[in-house]
Amino acid sequence: MKPFALLAALALLSTGALAADEETYHYGQTLDIAKVISMTNPTGCQVGEAVMVYEDSQGQVHRLVYERIGDDCRN
Repeated sequence: MKPFALLAALALLSTGALAADEETYHYGQTLDIAKVISMTNPTGCQVGEAVMVYEDSQGQVHRLVYERIGDDCRN
């Protein structure tokens, strides 16, 4: 494999681009999270979409979308 192709493949893996179908979290849903790969949180002080890419105990990669308040919200 050429070095550029290898780097591109590693970049895709690190961002979770190869994650399975996107799931939307529902309150009370049971999750099997063995390792968090990445998290993206909304900005500002409004409720927005956050994304977590994680690996379950079977080694499968998942992309979970949920809502939360932004990181920049201060009292």
